[in-house]
Amino acid sequence: MDYDRKRLSNELLVELYQDILFPRLVEEKMLILLRQGKVSKWFSGIGQEAISVGLTKALAATDFIFPLHRNLGVFTTRGMPLYRLVSQWQGKADGYTKGRDRSFHFGSPEDRVIGMISHLGAMLPVADGVALGNQLKGEPHISVAFSGDGGTSEGDFHEALNLASVWNLPVIFVIENNGYGLSTPTEQQYRCKQLADRAKGYGMKGVTIDGNNLLEVYHTVQRLARQMRKKPQPVLLECMTFRMRGHEEASGTKYVPQELMDTWKEKDPVDNYERFLLSEGIITLKDIDRIRAEIKQKINQAVKDAYAAPEISSSLEKESVEIFAEPSHKLIPPKGTTQSVRYIDAITQGLEQSMEQHPNLVLMGQDIADYGGVFKITDGFMERFGANRVRNTPLCESAILGAGLGLALSGHKAMVEMQFADFVSCGFNQIVNNLAKTHYRWGSAADVVVRMPTGGGTGAGPYHSQSIESWFTHVPGLKVVYPSTPEDAKGLLISAIDDPNPILYFEHKYLYRSENGEVPEVYYHTPIGKARRVREGEELSLITYGLGVKWAEALVEETGWDLEIIDLRTLVPWDRQAVLDSVKKTNRALILHEATATGAFGAEIAAAIADECFEWLDAPVKRLGSLDTPVPFHPSLEQEFMANARLKDTVRSLLAY
Repeated sequence: MDYDRKRLSNELLVELYQDILFPRLVEEKMLILLRQGKVSKWFSGIGQEAISVGLTKALAATDFIFPLHRNLGVFTTRGMPLYRLVSQWQGKADGYTKGRDRSFHFGSPEDRVIGMISHLGAMLPVADGVALGNQLKGEPHISVAFSGDGGTSEGDFHEALNLASVWNLPVIFVIENNGYGLSTPTEQQYRCKQLADRAKGYGMKGVTIDGNNLLEVYHTVQRLARQMRKKPQPVLLECMTFRMRGHEEASGTKYVPQELMDTWKEKDPVDNYERFLLSEGIITLKDIDRIRAEIKQKINQAVKDAYAAPEISSSLEKESVEIFAEPSHKLIPPKGTTQSVRYIDAITQGLEQSMEQHPNLVLMGQDIADYGGVFKITDGFMERFGANRVRNTPLCESAILGAGLGLALSGHKAMVEMQFADFVSCGFNQIVNNLAKTHYRWGSAADVVVRMPTGGGTGAGPYHSQSIESWFTHVPGLKVVYPSTPEDAKGLLISAIDDPNPILYFEHKYLYRSENGEVPEVYYHTPIGKARRVREGEELSLITYGLGVKWAEALVEETGWDLEIIDLRTLVPWDRQAVLDSVKKTNRALILHEATATGAFGAEIAAAIADECFEWLDAPVKRLGSLDTPVPFHPSLEQEFMANARLKDTVRSLLAY
């Protein structure tokens, strides 16, 4: 292996040796502990250390790195305390996730390191968002995101690279091409000669280097980073290397031909670099013994301290509370003069006033800039707030949701508009596994609002009319709001944007231009988690939200029945006390929603009523949802599909019970 030191000093060359040796010795220690049953799982990076170490050493301390399983050298070269890393692996309280996640599944923003989740490719769009956030702040930091060769088949890989290229984001996408995705060899994963060749299709530079040559990695990353600080643009960097151990230790390597193992053993990055330093007279065998002894002592002490730390303890209250970040804003009640506006215009007002209130709020979505969005909610926003803050995106829901998280991690607020709520399925993983779990795992707020134009009644068919809120009410870490009036549409949107947690904001398309109401002109909050009593009644509690509120009001107007109508407004958290108090008064309950009946959120409310109001009930708890079919296109079929078609008969039978 040829090493070109260029103008590197002897001192730096020795530092690099210490840096590459450190993770190797840590791994050797961990593998011993694994065999002793003292470590639960281990993903080995032996043979790949030159990439993590050379790259991290070449970057500025303020650059963000997004490592994967085999990048221990990123953490150690950044100088992160080994005691905390061992505590993380042991699930101790001083670990970065306090026992809530394992290995490198954590973030440490103070160290500019954001670890992975198990879903490969998912952090690449987050790196885009962090790079964008730094760019908007005028800070010359870059993001570096790791992928394995197998991960390049993921949709997030394509979306992240495309987005970075379109927006000229300073991101280095690093592919550790180590020959296998678990046991699947590269020839079964892609057909291009080199993965870096794919860069051309995204309009970015592609570079392939020897990932086992420490100095080649160092010089290449240093050069690319220097260029990107002067002219921000992404780069795809393919590092050729080899995984000398199994995907994780239990997997083994029996599927790897022995001659291939022998070939790459000769290319060991630690041994080769050590021989280079010895041949150049930069270190001696005595120096090597001393360095190894010092590192081993440091490792042994960190392991000893971590094992001596008390076992983790927690409580139900603590685990529940720490799912969400604590909001710090003071609630501003609605007051002052009002004006009659449509539901859709109330959303525009809330968004516009939030943009004025928060200079760090960035809006992203398809066609939301000069076009103003398909529903014209952001019409004129780009001219007023600028193209940096009101951003058209490619058709890449997953990448934009991930970028929203990245913006939050860089200190921004993000609003992501789904053109239709139905399309969020393309970004499902980013919501339920990245946005929802980040704060619980390692304490960073995922300050992202996802606007979801939802619901039927417009003859738009199966892919533009679904009520999908129950997909997300089951996921801890998400808040779900769903206004039914213009006043709440504005107030809840402002509250959602002020809240530091990931919030899905459902806005009903049918209500956009059909619903008018008095709305305060000022900036104000509608409290998240508080229901609204639409009308008092004695005969039955009708609990609903969204378009269901209008159905309930129309029914009372038609029949004169004395129904108490409760508008939930928020599904997570939902106002349990308001619902239970109402049912205890009327002694009958019907939960109404537009979503299809089976598995919808109404089941949760019905269960709570049955559990806590049993002795007050004079009739069974009823749920009424739409038919368990896709939403049909033809107006007569859609009308029959809707729960409203059976509402009058259902209420009549319940009153007569």
